[in-house]
Amino acid sequence: MLQEIADYFSTIPSLHRALILAGGITLFWLVEYAVPLFKFKYNKFRHALPNLFFTATTIVVNFGFAFLIVLTSDFVVAQKVGILQWIVMPLWLQIIVGLMILDLIGAWLAHFVQHKTKWMWKFHMVHHADTYVDTTTANRHHPVESVFRVSFTLLAVFVCGAPMWLVFLYQSMSVVLAQFNHANMRMPVWLDTAISWVIVSPNMHKVHHHYKLPQTDTNYGNIFSLWDRLFQTYMFTPTKDLNYGLDILDNTRDNDLGYQLKIPFDKNIKSAADEGFVPNIPMK
Repeated sequence: MLQEIADYFSTIPSLHRALILAGGITLFWLVEYAVPLFKFKYNKFRHALPNLFFTATTIVVNFGFAFLIVLTSDFVVAQKVGILQWIVMPLWLQIIVGLMILDLIGAWLAHFVQHKTKWMWKFHMVHHADTYVDTTTANRHHPVESVFRVSFTLLAVFVCGAPMWLVFLYQSMSVVLAQFNHANMRMPVWLDTAISWVIVSPNMHKVHHHYKLPQTDTNYGNIFSLWDRLFQTYMFTPTKDLNYGLDILDNTRDNDLGYQLKIPFDKNIKSAADEGFVPNIPMK
């Protein structure tokens, strides 16, 4: 079974990867309709448009840099570079260890560094600017941020020594889990809590999208929740206490594509907190 998975992702067609992306959005979009966490008073389709635009730019950037990822993977396998190339282990352990390393560096570390590096944070602000977080928010990344993320993926592949089939498996899981933990869907608290001990659950990640500190700088994980607990960046906040957006932006313009694209370059964007900012959305 595991070998069949490895063989499949070794030759996975681009169409199948696209279907995984589209299928995830469609599935969680429907679940959000059925059991929403917050009953947002918004036009769901209109809200999705800028997020889908950023999803498209993310795909373009990833496609443009795909050859570098392939070259890096081929290099580490051929030259026996990286943890998976240095340590002999059964396939099931290769998958677990490989996914954990790729997730740690390609997702958690990339995310953490963007929050802690001022000029990177300005690009990442676009992701946090969404005041109606749902499954379409998962790939809401400024095109320049997408370049950052690809760079960390390259580093992860090098450190891991990941063959290309494992990279494709990781990327597929990463996109679906991001759609899952951003989804505006209600789960039983006991189930969400149980899930959050292994993977990042919706309620766990929603804390990260609270409009102000300290919540904004917590719960960086994408697939595995272990990293936030290990590096003490985990925080629990009840969903009833959350409001989305950022206290340093005009949160009435989260769907203004032009405004969002220029956020990293606009020196005139002031802290709305200094002007008595109050989140502009009814979360409940």
